[in-house]
Amino acid sequence: MSDFQMYHSLAQGDSDDQRPRTQPAPLQFQPPIAPSPYQQVGTNYNAAPDAYPPYSNAQTGAPNYPAPNTSYNQMQGHVLPPQSGTPVQDGVLAAQMGGLDLGGQAAPARAGKKKKDRHAHHVLEAPSGSSAAFNGIPSMGIPTTPFLNNDPSIQPRQDAQFGGQQNAPQMSPYPVGVNTPFNQGQQPPNAGFGFQNGAPEPTASVASSPQGRVDPDQIPSVPGSRDASTQFYLRNVYPTLEQHLPPPGAVSFVAYDQGNSSPKFTRLTMNNIPSTAEALRSTGLPLGLLLQPLAPLQAGELEIPVLDFGDTGPPRCHRCRAYINPFMTFRSGGNKFVCNMCTYPNDVPPEYYSAITPQGARLDREQRPELMRGTVEFLVPKEYWSKEPVGLRWLFLIDVCQESLNKGYLEAFCEGITGALYGGDADESADGELKRRIPPGAKVGFVTFDKDIHFYNVNPALEQAQMMIMPDMDEPFVPFSEGLFVDPYESKSIITSLLNQLPALFADVKNPEPALLPSLNAALAALEMTGGKVICSLAALPTWGPGRLFLRDTGNTQNAENDKKLLTTEHPGWKKIAEKMVASGIGVDFFLAAPGGGYLDVATIGYVSATTGGETFYYPNFLAPRDTPKLSQEIMHTVTRETGYQALMKVRCSNGLQIASYHGNFVQHTFGADLELGVIDADKAMGVLFSYDGKLDAKLDAHFQSALLYTTANGERRVRCCNVVASVSDFAKDCMTYVDQDAVYNIIAKEAATKMATSSLKDVRGAITEKNVDILAGYRKNFSGSHPPGQLVLPENLKEFSMYMLGLIKSRAFKGGHEPTDRRVHDMRMIKSMGALELSLYLYPRMIPIHNLNAEDGFPDPETGHLKMPPSLRTSFSRVEEGGVYIVDNGQNCYLWIHAQVSPNLLVDLFGEGRDSLQALDPYSSALPILETHLNAQVRNIMEYLKTVRGSKALTLQLARQGLDGAEYEFARLLVEDRNNEAQSYVDWLVQIHRHVQLELVGQRKKEDSGDNSLVSNFAGLRTPHWL
Repeated sequence: MSDFQMYHSLAQGDSDDQRPRTQPAPLQFQPPIAPSPYQQVGTNYNAAPDAYPPYSNAQTGAPNYPAPNTSYNQMQGHVLPPQSGTPVQDGVLAAQMGGLDLGGQAAPARAGKKKKDRHAHHVLEAPSGSSAAFNGIPSMGIPTTPFLNNDPSIQPRQDAQFGGQQNAPQMSPYPVGVNTPFNQGQQPPNAGFGFQNGAPEPTASVASSPQGRVDPDQIPSVPGSRDASTQFYLRNVYPTLEQHLPPPGAVSFVAYDQGNSSPKFTRLTMNNIPSTAEALRSTGLPLGLLLQPLAPLQAGELEIPVLDFGDTGPPRCHRCRAYINPFMTFRSGGNKFVCNMCTYPNDVPPEYYSAITPQGARLDREQRPELMRGTVEFLVPKEYWSKEPVGLRWLFLIDVCQESLNKGYLEAFCEGITGALYGGDADESADGELKRRIPPGAKVGFVTFDKDIHFYNVNPALEQAQMMIMPDMDEPFVPFSEGLFVDPYESKSIITSLLNQLPALFADVKNPEPALLPSLNAALAALEMTGGKVICSLAALPTWGPGRLFLRDTGNTQNAENDKKLLTTEHPGWKKIAEKMVASGIGVDFFLAAPGGGYLDVATIGYVSATTGGETFYYPNFLAPRDTPKLSQEIMHTVTRETGYQALMKVRCSNGLQIASYHGNFVQHTFGADLELGVIDADKAMGVLFSYDGKLDAKLDAHFQSALLYTTANGERRVRCCNVVASVSDFAKDCMTYVDQDAVYNIIAKEAATKMATSSLKDVRGAITEKNVDILAGYRKNFSGSHPPGQLVLPENLKEFSMYMLGLIKSRAFKGGHEPTDRRVHDMRMIKSMGALELSLYLYPRMIPIHNLNAEDGFPDPETGHLKMPPSLRTSFSRVEEGGVYIVDNGQNCYLWIHAQVSPNLLVDLFGEGRDSLQALDPYSSALPILETHLNAQVRNIMEYLKTVRGSKALTLQLARQGLDGAEYEFARLLVEDRNNEAQSYVDWLVQIHRHVQLELVGQRKKEDSGDNSLVSNFAGLRTPHWL
C-alpha cells in the first residue's frame, strides 16, 4: 500500500504523525509481481509529457504517461493537511433542499479544542440558491468541466497515465458537476487510535462551496476513513487491551491478543458501557455484540491455542458455567477463583492448582494460554458429545435436470468440485502427492437427482463408480452401506472420472423437473448417524415429487412489498427437513442458478440453508462462459474454509446485564436456550443484543463470553471461547468516545432483517430511519455541549454512520419499489449472517479508478513490502471522469465500468492487441489476460489484493461497458451516494436527517407514523412521492 505521503492530498495521513506506535505489522499480502516497467511496441511509458499529443474524443493518439519518480503530490498540487494537534477550522454545511433552507457563514477558527468536543458540526441558516447542484447539474455562472465534479483524489493530471489534456467534452449521458475548489482542512480521521496521551481529537471540517451550497467533498467520507485507517494498520499492530476502539470493518489489520478477543471474532457496539438503562437510552445506541467465532486469521497473527484438560474438561464456574478466562481472579492462596461473570468463588481443581503472587497472579500465568489469550479452544470430554465425533462428511448433491445441462451449469459445477478437491498441478508436493484440500478424516460422497435420485459407489477398490437409482420419492433410503463416503485422495481416479462423465451420462435423459425435497431427505438419511455438510446445486424450480414448489411470485408490484408470505415459507415439508437436519448436525449450502433470471422460490429452498447455518450462493442469470470461474472459486472456498458441524452457541454476560435477543441464521427453540447450528464456517456471524436487569458498578468492568461447542472437520469436539471486556461509566457522554460504528450498523441491519418476517418493508425502512435520527438526536441533545440550534452535530466515531444507514435502505433487502422476491430474500438472509468486513463493503462498495494510476500503484512499496493501492473514490457519478475506467466491488460482485470515450491505448494495454474498442472486448470475460504491460500488471495485482479482503464470495470481473452491457445498471445501483434505489442522495439524506433532529430538539417530531424509508413523509409540505 502507499505510504502516508501518497494520501496527503486527501488529508488522510501524515508522515509526521505524533501518535504512539506499536510494533510494525508483518507483511499481510505479497502479490505475484510482474516485471515493471514494460515496453510495448509503439508505446513509451517513460516519455516526457509532451512526447505525444493529448488523446481526445476525435483523436486516437498515444496517451500521456507520468514521468518516472514523479510523486503523487506533485501531480496533484494539493496542500498538506494540518499537523496533528493544530487547531482545525470548523466549516459550515449550507444548502437548500426543496422547502428546507440552508446556508450560512464559516465559523471562526477555534484554538485549543477540548478532548470532550468530539464531533463534526454543520450550520443551517438562511436560504441560499437552488438545490440543482446536488444532482450534478451546474447552476448559472458555474463553469462546466469534462471531469464530473472533480474529486481531490482524481484531479486531472497533465502527466497522468492515459489522462492527457482533454479537449472540449462531447455530450455525455451523465450530469456534469460543479468544478468545486478543494479546501484542504480536514484532519486525518482517528479510526481506533485517536484517544492517546490526552491528545485532542480532531473534528471533521466541512466547508460550503462559494455558491453557499453543500460541498459534497466536505461531508463525511467513507473511502477517506478506510484509506487512512488502512495506512495506519499497515504499519501498526492492533493491541486488543491497550486500544479500546477497533479498526473499521473493511480494513485489514493484524491483532495482538492481550486477553481481550480480537475484533475479528467479537465487536461490542460500545466499548465503554453506561451503568444504567436510562443512560443507554439517552444515547439511542443498541448494546450488542457482533460474533464471528471462526473468523479467519491472517499472516502475522498467532494461531488459536487448542488446550486439552483431559477427562475433567476445562475449569468452569459452578454457578453460571462460564469457562476459565484471563479475567477470572484467584485468591485464598490460589485455592479459589472468582468468576468474572457472576462473582461466585469457585474451588480450584487440585490438578489445576498453582500458587499466586502477593498481587493475586498465578505463578504459571504466562504458561497458561487460557489466562493470557482472549480467544482459545478447549478439547472437551465425552459428556460434551451428542454422538461420536468423526471427520466431516461432505455430500455433493448435484442437479442433472434438463435446465442444468442446457446452460452448462452441470459441467461447470463438476469442474468446480474437481478443482475444489484436487486443484491443479501447483497443488502437487515435491514427491508428487497431492496437497490435501480437506483435513485427514474428512470424506466425500456423490448423489445426483432429477425425477429420480442416483447414489454413487466410489469405493477405491472398484474400477469405476457404480450408480444405483432410488425410485422411492416418498421415503428414500441409502441403498448400500459402504462406498458412499470415501477419502477423496484414495479414490481420486474414480471421482474425477465420474465428474467428467456426468454431463455426457445425462445428456440424453434431460428430465425437466427436479425433485429436490426427496433428494434432501435422502441426504439426511445418508448423514443422520454422523452429521455433515451437503453442497447442493439447483438450476430449475423443483416441481416434481413430494414438496414440489410452484410459482408464488407473480410479479405483482402493487402487493409484492406488503406480501410478507413471499419472504418466508409455510411449507411443512421444508420446515420439517430443516429441523431434522439441525438436530442431526447437518447443514446445507445451495448453489442456485436461476433459469434466465426466472423464479426459484429462494424463500423456501434457502430456508433450509439459513436454518441449518449454511449459505446460499445465487446466480440470478447464470452464463457458463462468464460465471464458471466464479462458481468454481466459490465451491473451492466452501470446501476449504474452516467448517464445523453439530454446533451449539451460548453467550454469557456480567451480572446486571442479560441477553435480549439473538439475530442470525440458526435455530433457537425457546428464549434463553442455546443456539443450534447444523454447520458453522469462518464467514458466518451473528448479533446479540443485551438489556439491563440491574445497575452496573462503574468501578468494575463488564464481561462477555461466547462459547461455541462444535466438531471440527477432522473430527475433534471442541469449545471455542471468545472473551470480551468493556469498561463501565456512570456518564453516558464518556461512552460515546468508544462507540464501534461497524458493530452498531451491523446489529441494526441484522435486527431489521429479522423484522422483515413480521413487518412490512415500509415499516422496516421507517424503523431504520428512526434509529438513525434517535442516535444523532440523542447525541445532539445530551452530549454535544453548547452549539447553535442550526448546527448538525455528528459524533466523531459515527461520522459515516448515516451513510451506512442510507446504504442499508438502498440494499436489495430493504429498498422500495419492485424487486424480485428471490433476490430480496437472498440478500436479507445474507445480511443476517454477514461479518463486519462483508457488510461494510456490501453497504458501501469500493470504487477504484484505474485509468490514472501512478507508476508505483499496484506494486509493492520497496520500503515496507506492502502493495501500494490507489486511493478509493466516493461512489458517485460525480466522481466519474470522461474516458475513465473504474473497478467497483461490493464484496459480492466486481464490475469493471468502462466509459464510452475510453482511450484505445488503455484498452490495448489492459486487454491486449486487437482490443482497442469497447465492441472488441469479450462481454463474457471474467478475468484480465496476462500481458507484459505495466497497466495490466498493476490492475491484476490490485485484483489479487482485493481477493484477500472480502467475505465468502469469489472475485471475478464482470464488464460494464457504457451503453453496451446490462451490468451498467448494476454498476449504477452500487453508486450509493447518488439518488437511486428508490432513495435520495447522501447529501439529501444528511439534510433530511438533520431536519428530523431539529424537530426532535423542539419536541415536534412524530413517531407514530413512520411509514416510509424516511420520516420526511410525516411532515406537511415535505412529502416526496419519488421515495415511494
